[in-house]
Amino acid sequence: MRKKKDFWDAEYKSPGHLALSTEPSEDLEKFTRYLVREYGKKFLNVTTLVADLGCGNGRNLIYLAKKFGIHGVGYDTSKEALMQGRAATAAQELPLIFEERSIAKPIPLGDESVLIALDMMSSHVLLRSEREALRAEILRVLKPEGWLFFKSFLLDDDAHAKRLLRENPAQEEGMYIHPEIGTAEYVWTEEALRDFYEPYFTIHHLEKSFKHKHVDGSAWKRRTICAYLQKA
Repeated sequence: MRKKKDFWDAEYKSPGHLALSTEPSEDLEKFTRYLVREYGKKFLNVTTLVADLGCGNGRNLIYLAKKFGIHGVGYDTSKEALMQGRAATAAQELPLIFEERSIAKPIPLGDESVLIALDMMSSHVLLRSEREALRAEILRVLKPEGWLFFKSFLLDDDAHAKRLLRENPAQEEGMYIHPEIGTAEYVWTEEALRDFYEPYFTIHHLEKSFKHKHVDGSAWKRRTICAYLQKA
């Protein structure tokens, strides 16, 4: 099986499989608008520490730092992505730190030190036991009333995802081997997401992407699900 790190280093140097961007995620922007609308500046201000778990080139932390003045730390296994994030951060003098680290390992931050954690298209590459360990670490580092913004692949009504599970099964239920990337990925159902997070978080909002189809009815874009989770 191809190493995830090797794929992402190559992809950030010269994108081939994915359209990588330096712009912030639209879904994250929606989440920040929700927080501001509901709570004002309570969770997005200069005292806020954000941990981005699987930060890539740092585009989302950079957006949060520029718009809201937050400080943050991003973890990723891709040296190339982190180099890009550090270069952009230095050029704009932003209070961000990027570290080469797997999110399958303990988060090197203090208890109740983080106000917002981001898991955006990151933890789906982990095995069940690793996802459970990451959940425990997020709960440990989050402050009371802290937030987890979560985004991942959605299985519900996604014919392509169902085909991947059927034709390229991985070692655990709900996981497949990506035929091009060569890595294992987990795909969520809404029910599985609720079972996994609701005992520990209050789910304030769930949003599923639209079902994108060709004229012949076949799917051309993967479905995703976003969740606004507040530490219970």
